[in-house]
Amino acid sequence: MKHPANTFCPCGSGIKYKKCCSKYHKGALAPDALTLMKSRYSAYAAGEIDYIIKTTHPDNSDYTEDTKQWKEDIALFCKNTDFLKLTVLQFIDGKEEAYVTFSAMLSSGELKEKSRFLKKDGKWLYVDGEFL
Repeated sequence: MKHPANTFCPCGSGIKYKKCCSKYHKGALAPDALTLMKSRYSAYAAGEIDYIIKTTHPDNSDYTEDTKQWKEDIALFCKNTDFLKLTVLQFIDGKEEAYVTFSAMLSSGELKEKSRFLKKDGKWLYVDGEFL
């Protein structure tokens, strides 16, 4: 279920996936929380399950050391969901904590969330979100 490298990136940048979010999925660090949020959306669309897990803060309610079931849950969600459009509504940047409010059009409907990110050991991680 990997995203084809020569198609446009699911994040909506208008850039080919291989030149956009793919580099983060392959190990580059997102420079800010906005980039991390967009690359996580793309990771769901592309089925990059390890990236979702790797960029989730340990304080997140889904976080677990037992990744087997967690990976299965993410894979099932990715497989059964079409990721149609991402719209960033607001980005509040900070040195250690940041917020991104977005709307994601999914095959199951619209998901609106204000996501919270924390910087840990120089890396941005998704902590939690408030559904709007």
